[in-house]
Formats: sequence, structure tokens, C-alpha cells
Amino acid sequence: MQLLKNNVLVTDNWLNAGSEGELPSADDVIVPFARLLKEWGELSTRAGKLGLRLSNTDRPEALGTFLPRLSVIVLPFPAFNDGRAYSIARSLRDMGYRGEIRATGNVLPDQLQFMLQVGFDAFEIGERFPLETWQKASRQMSLAYQRGLFRQASVAEIWTERHTDAEPWLEQPHAG
Repeated sequence: MQLLKNNVLVTDNWLNAGSEGELPSADDVIVPFARLLKEWGELSTRAGKLGLRLSNTDRPEALGTFLPRLSVIVLPFPAFNDGRAYSIARSLRDMGYRGEIRATGNVLPDQLQFMLQVGFDAFEIGERFPLETWQKASRQMSLAYQRGLFRQASVAEIWTERHTDAEPWLEQPHAG
């Protein structure tokens, strides 16, 4: 699987481990959440970096004590209309997680901008679309409604752009 980061294809050096079996001691490894819970003592002392594969039914709030040790969190998109990973990614960023958040599964170019806006910064993509399609998709929107989590300096907030000379009214719930 190809890995898209910062609009270029990069080599994925992470080992995806299952829920059981021996782990290489020095490799960077991604484990499922159940294994992280079961083997935290051993996993936390490994020499390599630690990553987590979270399902759409796992709650990000349960990761609080693990977050500082995790270098990557992989969130699945099992279908194009399953958006639970958007909410999980945003929650992780709101919790202060600054590591890599990777999208996997049914990742499509027309959803790339929305994924970037909620905090995704790496994408496992297949060979269905060429790199140029992904690069174009990352530049298609120059305005967004959400505030605060933009990875791209070229994306401005709509409210800010509309009200460049106006002071916010204090009674407006979105003013801030």
C-alpha cells in the first residue's frame, strides 16, 4: 500500500502486527487496541516506536494514558460513507495528540481536504488514483468552516475571510 504524506508518496516503514505473535524488538510496530491493552507493559519498553490501529468502535478517550507513547494512530474508513474516523481524529487532536494520524481503507481524493481539516496527516492509498489526483485534491479548497486544526497554511477560515475589517459581536456564539 502506498503512503501519502505532505503530498508525496513515502515508504511505510511500520510493521503491522496482529493481535498475537512475537514482535521484533527494534522495529516500529502498529498493534490493535486490544493488544495494546493486554500487553502494555511489554510494548511500552520496546526499543522501536509504537503505533496503534484503532477501530471505529473504540473510544479515543480510553487512550489518554497511552497517547504520549504513541507515534502513529491508524483509523479505518471501511466504506466511503462511514465517517466515524473523522470524529475520532478530531477528538485525538483536541486531546492534545500531535503524532501522525493515518487514514486507511476506503480513502478517496474528494474527501482528502476534510480529512486534513480534522487532523489526518498520512493516508494509505491504493493505486486507483495517480499521485497528481491526490495533489490536486489537496489544493481544491482554499476556505473551510472549521477553526483551528489546519495543517495547510493555504486554507483560511470562512468567518475570518468574510469579516476581515469587522470586530466580532460579543453575543455571537461563533465569534472568538
